[in-house]
Amino acid sequence: MIARTLACLLLSASLFDTAQARDYRYSDAHLHYVDFFQETEGMPALLKAMDEAGVEQSMISGIPVAKKWHEDEPKRPRYYAGDDADAYWYSATDLYVAAALEKLPAEQRRRFHPFLTGFNPVDKNAVSHIERMLELYPGLWQGIGEVFTRHDDLTALTSGDTPRANNEAMTRIYHLAAERDLPVLLHSNITSKRERNPLYLAEIEEPLRNHPHTRFIWAHAGSSMEIHRHQERMDFLLPVLNRLLEDYPNLYVDLSWSVLEPYLLDEQGVPRQDWVELVVRFPERFMLGSDVVGRFGSIGEQMHAFDPFLDALPEAVAERVSRKNFIELLPKRTK
Repeated sequence: MIARTLACLLLSASLFDTAQARDYRYSDAHLHYVDFFQETEGMPALLKAMDEAGVEQSMISGIPVAKKWHEDEPKRPRYYAGDDADAYWYSATDLYVAAALEKLPAEQRRRFHPFLTGFNPVDKNAVSHIERMLELYPGLWQGIGEVFTRHDDLTALTSGDTPRANNEAMTRIYHLAAERDLPVLLHSNITSKRERNPLYLAEIEEPLRNHPHTRFIWAHAGSSMEIHRHQERMDFLLPVLNRLLEDYPNLYVDLSWSVLEPYLLDEQGVPRQDWVELVVRFPERFMLGSDVVGRFGSIGEQMHAFDPFLDALPEAVAERVSRKNFIELLPKRTK
């Protein structure tokens, strides 16, 4: 009751915000330095894009899979869904991120918060890889992820077993994350393309319940553009999020692009009041991400697209969502 009263007061306070446009600064909570071919525009292009977009700090990770250019394909694919060839788990992605960061001056390096992602989430040996990377680069890594579990057609294209967020291999990783104070960014679709119900909810809820000392960032709040293509807006997503955030204080939500439309904004680009109320009710639990992959020119477009929704929030809450929440979620830095 107290939380709801506070949320209502904060929401009412937003009505008194001045009409003057706010000048947002951002922390990007979801950025991939390389694409699905492990290629990148490079650090100079990334820093330039961040500066132009007003992104002060950023999560940075690789991509945990590489797309195969199959012998039978005459043209090199441009995306993982470009043809039917497999993708495969690719551990060297973490080395590319570490090497790029180590070449930066200390002042610029401090703007980045690298997450480990180069492991197979259905391999119980994966936790050993993470431990080795933590030892190889002491003090560098700030989190784990983005972990690909249920992920649209990529799940079917990736060689090996179907990854789930609640399997035994991931359980070992969650224990390590709690021990090392590392947040986990987890991609786990809440449903399939055609099921109009939270088909895979248990796969994210079981880790939340069983690992209360592990901080989870749910990528895209379980949504995806592929789901939207088939069934548009999931009406059950908002009530599910309300319940999960209430029940699990270790849950945080990444609002990157597939949540923006059709959830945060309606067809006319107007913020949806029920989502504004949700964020106001849990002001420390939401963050923004660009989710760019190896090409960085759209960072400004991705981040500023959230401005109409941020403008609908009380100013203090908007600042938390745009900049503070992600940074406060991270472990204290030692390097």
